[in-house]
Amino acid sequence: MENKVDFITLKNGLTVIAEQMPNVNSIAFDFRIPVGAAMIDDKYAGAASVISDWLFRGTQSLTSRELIEKFDYLGIHHSGSANTSCINLSAVLESGNFASALELLAQVMLTPRFDQDQFDLSKETSIQEIVSLDDDPRQKVMLRLKEQFYPKPFSNNPMGTIETLKDLEASQAADIYKKNLDLSRTIISIAGKYDLSALKTQIDSLFSGDYANHKPDIIPSSSGAKYTHEHHEGSQLHIGLITPTVQISNPDYYNAVAAATILGGGMSSRLFTEVREKRGLCYSVGSKYQTLKDYAGIACYAGTTPDKAQETLDVIVNEFSGIAKGISQDELDRAKVGLKSSLIMSSESSSARSSNLGSDFYLLGKIRSLDEIKQKIESLTTKSVIDFIQNNPLNDFTIFTIGPKKITPPSNN
Repeated sequence: MENKVDFITLKNGLTVIAEQMPNVNSIAFDFRIPVGAAMIDDKYAGAASVISDWLFRGTQSLTSRELIEKFDYLGIHHSGSANTSCINLSAVLESGNFASALELLAQVMLTPRFDQDQFDLSKETSIQEIVSLDDDPRQKVMLRLKEQFYPKPFSNNPMGTIETLKDLEASQAADIYKKNLDLSRTIISIAGKYDLSALKTQIDSLFSGDYANHKPDIIPSSSGAKYTHEHHEGSQLHIGLITPTVQISNPDYYNAVAAATILGGGMSSRLFTEVREKRGLCYSVGSKYQTLKDYAGIACYAGTTPDKAQETLDVIVNEFSGIAKGISQDELDRAKVGLKSSLIMSSESSSARSSNLGSDFYLLGKIRSLDEIKQKIESLTTKSVIDFIQNNPLNDFTIFTIGPKKITPPSNN
């Protein structure tokens, strides 16, 4: 039986999507605030990441310490993050304290304290996150890959750079937040146990203000180079590549996700079997579908040694193009099982469901029910996947590598 989804839209345009989950004792909610990296000038790159932490360091009525104590008292597990389109504030707790938690997060979003000393701490945290990328080359190469693949400003890295963060001032960050905060483009998503009548009353009380900063639509420009290499001395070479595909709003979305899963979604995938198991070319390889609102791709990562890097890339490219020749029913069945397993796990987690509700509404303007997603997965056939791939060839690659030497990209690049 499907859970009930409720919609609340205020006169100022704020949208609230809430789904009842009667079999859980928790409740989770997310605020999608339209202050993403794509809205911020390059000279302030990383500001969204800093702000997402700074917001949790006090409100107009609560110091940073007092706010932390409130979170602890209510049992709120919270987090803040930034991506291309928004700053996301998330919270999960026992459902009995939901009203108090929602009021507290409203203060965090609408009346932040924005103290200078707390800004310095948030900025240093963001700088250290960039420094830590040197210890996580997989994340680093995939971040750089996205910067090359997506058109500006949708390619803007939410983390920014150490240089831009060092130059960023508290007044600039606060001004960016205030100028972009727009309740008409803000989405609040909720999953768990709640009383709809009480929720409507509280939402209207907390968020009925204007807070409107209407911005023109973002005009995309060109993407980056097809192949970029970052030199780094060491014993490993890290390869990231991505090829464009249909976005989540396209009817062929599920065929694209299935193709990505068959290629590199697990230990039975083509990439893992061919590149790692049969040839021993790399220690890690996999592929994944990823999407923004208007752009999407199937991305792949491989970690290998410099002497095996060229062959690793060549075999990966061959597997991407070779999938158009056909897939087996066993491959598709395994992909379906994996996709449905992820769906089941997300359906049992209030945090995951809350995040999915907000993401669906932003990307699609509607909510996909769990039954709908399951039916779409079940309806996939080997013919539908192959027809999709043949009509949307996986052969136009953007590539980023980190290591001691360059490799040669495929000829079509």
